[in-house]
Order: sequence, then structure tokens, then C-alpha cells
Amino acid sequence: MDRYVVRTIPRCDEKTCNEFARLGTATVHEAQGQTGLLHTNMNPLQQGVSVCGPAVTVVCPAGDNLMVHAAVECCQPGDILVVTTEGESNRHGMVGELLARSFMKRQIKAVIMDAAVRDTMKLQKLGLPVWTAAIACAGTTKNKAGWVNAPCVCAGALVEPGDLIVADDDGVVVVKREDIPSALEKSLAREKKEEDTTRKIEAGQLGVDFYGFREVLAKLGVRYYDTLEEAAESTRRRSEKRGGQS
Repeated sequence: MDRYVVRTIPRCDEKTCNEFARLGTATVHEAQGQTGLLHTNMNPLQQGVSVCGPAVTVVCPAGDNLMVHAAVECCQPGDILVVTTEGESNRHGMVGELLARSFMKRQIKAVIMDAAVRDTMKLQKLGLPVWTAAIACAGTTKNKAGWVNAPCVCAGALVEPGDLIVADDDGVVVVKREDIPSALEKSLAREKKEEDTTRKIEAGQLGVDFYGFREVLAKLGVRYYDTLEEAAESTRRRSEKRGGQS
């Protein structure tokens, strides 16, 4: 199978990326029909960071990070490096301090690693945002070929070069390149709706009322009682009735 490096990819403008980062993963994920979410085992090394940028994808053989090194020169400021492996690589730190320094020299915005990283304290001090599936101190080989900027499956989600990656404390979401305008429009509409809901909550309204959940509860047969004694008595009567019908 042909292994390759693609040097250039389509990239979204910075203003749009900043808007997605502001909106956050929960809003974007819901707005685009609950699609694009990476597995929930992708955990941030840091807290309080929200980023968005075009994906530079890397596929490595398990335990070998040669292609990560090859990817660095393909990155531009604001890119997010998305790394996955052929086979499980949770026992090898695919990225550590030195590679992180190379990334930061290229002004890479963040790293999404569907494998392990190492030097985590130093990564945190450097301030490079990293989302990773594991932490492992073991090193890697650097002599196996893979791909840079090929379509890949990262943590269960298809990521293609130039897709947008949105990542924050809640997780990582992919926005397909062709869906960027519609996803942004829907995300902004959802944000406005949530602002309206916040105003209702601040005014003292209850979700069961303005969401129409009382009807849902009634259809599900949920009863309301004023006291625990009333609930217990009703439960006893229904139990006796069912027993008498057996």
C-alpha cells in the first residue's frame, strides 16, 4: 500500500475557527445532529482550554512516531495535529517534550492523540493543549512508514485533512470540511436558543413547563403525590389490586 505525505491541505479561515472554539464542543456536537464526537477516552492534559483548527492527520504504525516528525513541516500556524496508529499504541509515548517544542515552533494549536503521550508535566508547563487516549513513558521507534494528510479514523471518528477539530474540557468533535458553514449556522442558532432558555431559568421558570415535559411524564404514567405517605399508600393499593387479579 502506498505510504505518502501530502504537504498542503485546504484550511478554514481563522475567524470561523475562533467562533467554533468559542461555541464549544457540546453546542457544536448537538447542532450538527450529535455527530463527529471522538471516543470519550480522549482526555485533555489541561483544563479550561477551548480550541478549533484544521486537521493535519497522521497515521503511524504502532509504537513508531516517524510520521509525526514528517508531519511537522506540513503544519501551519493554527493547525491541529491529529494522530492515530495502525494497531494499539497505548504503551508508547508517541509525543513528548521535544516534539511538542517542534510543534510550538510551528505554532500548532493543539494535538489530538489516539495513542499515548509522555513527558506530561513538561507538556503542561509548555502550554501545548493535548488530548490523549493514554499516558506511557516508553519510547518509540522511528523507522516505519505511514501517512501524513490521509483520511484516518481517530478515536472512532473519520477525520480528513482540513476538517475542523473542536476540542475543550468536554471532549473532541470533528466538523467535516463541507459542513463547516451549515454547522456554524446551526451552532449559532443553538447558542441563541440556549440564551433564551437561560433567561427563562433566571426568571424562575421550570424546565418541565417550558420544555413541555409534564405531558411526557403523564404519557409515561408518572404520578404526583403531595407526601411520601400518599405515594406509599397508592403503591400498596396498586400492589393489592394486582395481587387480586392474579
